Amino acid sequence: DVRARASDPDPALLRRGSEFAERQRAQRERLKLPAFPTTTIGSFPQTEQVRKARADHTAGRIDDAAYEQFLREETARTVAWQEKVGLDALVHGEFERNDMVQYFGEQLDGFAFTRHGWVQSYGSRCVRPPIIYGDVARPAPMTVEWWRYAQSLTAKPMKGMLTGPVTILNWSFVRNDQPRQRTCRQIAFAIRDEVLDLEAAGAPMIQIDEAALREGLPLRRSEWDAYLEWAVACFRIAASGVADTTQIHTHMCYSEFNDIIAAIGAMDADVISIETARSKMELLEAFRSHGYPAEIGPGVYDIHSPRVPAVEDMTELLELATKRLSPDQLWVNPDCGLKTRKWPEVEPAIVAMVEAARRLRETVKTPAPSNAG
Repeated sequence: DVRARASDPDPALLRRGSEFAERQRAQRERLKLPAFPTTTIGSFPQTEQVRKARADHTAGRIDDAAYEQFLREETARTVAWQEKVGLDALVHGEFERNDMVQYFGEQLDGFAFTRHGWVQSYGSRCVRPPIIYGDVARPAPMTVEWWRYAQSLTAKPMKGMLTGPVTILNWSFVRNDQPRQRTCRQIAFAIRDEVLDLEAAGAPMIQIDEAALREGLPLRRSEWDAYLEWAVACFRIAASGVADTTQIHTHMCYSEFNDIIAAIGAMDADVISIETARSKMELLEAFRSHGYPAEIGPGVYDIHSPRVPAVEDMTELLELATKRLSPDQLWVNPDCGLKTRKWPEVEPAIVAMVEAARRLRETVKTPAPSNAG
């Protein structure tokens, strides 16, 4: 029963099996990644063709089989391209997803959607937030088949890609007949079940994005701690069911961490990727002064601009990062997903990013190579 499960969860459900250092050893033995491993945040460009195919499918102009075949071809092309340019941890590209919340809401019980309920997100970008009207449950796996297909195309690790419970809550219109945290816990258990299904299918790393964790902070500073306590607990419910060898990633895209760094640490993810390119890595100061123990992917290029950064720009940012954190902690990735960019911008930028990581491996000594057992 959804309500019973979410009403008073066993504290053991909020804890990973081991401390981070032990998990890190197990994951490195399994993944055998190089130092400064490279990855992307999840989405690749949603081209005009992708948007047209989605619109045609929605309007009934193409059937399910034709649409699925189109998506599989886009996914296969993107996986092959990532392999060709030398990325270390791959993603499937998310071509089947219209929006990082709507995609999940459409597959969960308790969500309703509008046809015309558009809300401005920023600039000309608009979204249609779902309405959470009832108890949230997951009737069936949501992402496992796409992950399985993408992983079948490569021997490199393929990340499972999920939106976190707090972000789904904060980017929805939420029922007001029960506390927000109770609704969030229901979402967290639905995501937990998905995480465990991905792990059972063989996913070595699973990313649970919490892009909107900070957005939910109450206006009154005095209420922050209570919010952060249940928000972190919900993330941990979603993430903590996996074995030590399964690497949990999270992603956050905003530029103010100092005042919530303790909560970010308490989330206990194995890897966090953050938006730092425009701040010249200054954001890492919060992680350094907090003694953040886990691995961090500070964004090395700003995806909100069409500018393609030079290898030297990214190498310089990574060198700045190594002055604030142990080189052994660092991943190399863009600031955010690449959904809104165009392929001619993305291709040279990712090639340059992979080259920047390669140069760093040659010049910076990491305390322990990332494939150490």
